[in-house]
Amino acid sequence: MDAFFIHILGKMGTAASVALLFFFYAYKNSEKLFKWFEEQTYGTRDYVMNKCELIHYEIEERKITYILLLLIFGPPVIFISSFSLFGYFGFGFFLGVVFGFVGWKLPRPFMDFLEKRRQKQYEQQMVDGLNLLSNGLRAGLSLPQSLGMVIDELPAPISEEFNLVLQQNKIGVPLEECFEDLVRRVPTEDNEMFVTSVNILRETGGNLSEVFDTITDIIRERIRLKQKIEAFVAQGKFQGGTIFSMPFILLIVYSQIDPDNFVLIWTHPAGIIMMIVALGLNLLGGYMILKVTEIKA
Repeated sequence: MDAFFIHILGKMGTAASVALLFFFYAYKNSEKLFKWFEEQTYGTRDYVMNKCELIHYEIEERKITYILLLLIFGPPVIFISSFSLFGYFGFGFFLGVVFGFVGWKLPRPFMDFLEKRRQKQYEQQMVDGLNLLSNGLRAGLSLPQSLGMVIDELPAPISEEFNLVLQQNKIGVPLEECFEDLVRRVPTEDNEMFVTSVNILRETGGNLSEVFDTITDIIRERIRLKQKIEAFVAQGKFQGGTIFSMPFILLIVYSQIDPDNFVLIWTHPAGIIMMIVALGLNLLGGYMILKVTEIKA
């Protein structure tokens, strides 16, 4: 009995020591921890709100908060409760933690993807937009009038961005500053070249229509080069996706070949730890494959 109490006291002492060390670490780095926590909570919400403004998508801040909470806490609740009914608590806990972590990290990359896609659409429309601007200037229209013609003729996103330029100009903002705001909203090389040319020629004088024709040729060649690069790396991305999906396919095959031992993977602690490590390594490999096949034109 005395040995039992000594063992319990030893365990309690170890736990207290670990808790004390954690407390001192948290106290010493409290500012960093609070800053990190704020960045991962309110920071993520503000990040999503800013990206929604850039892509011209209106949504209430309260709804974004609900969506973020649902992405983080929804998967653990659903998977744990569902699989616990069938006696697979470990499997449900594993999936809940994985998808909860994905839901926690997903909003920022997803909003970046939406912004990049919009920028790509904008770049593809710039050739037609600059042609309309050039034709409007040759017909005797002013630059704001030519921008209005682009707004009427072309769809979003270029019509939305040019319309915002005109709206800012109508309330008294100088046109040069309106174009600089356009570059901040759509920070692409082609857009920066277009805005820089417009602002310089408006100050020094020059033929804007000829400059727009030159920029159009440059953008057209750059788009053609990007399309060639995308075609070259498509095979590498397909091979990387195949390699990334192979462990999951083998896991499904193993579940059909030996279902008795397959259950141990999700019920035994060693199996759960091994699957977490394997999933982490597979995700790391998939991330490295994406970086290798990502070529900037």
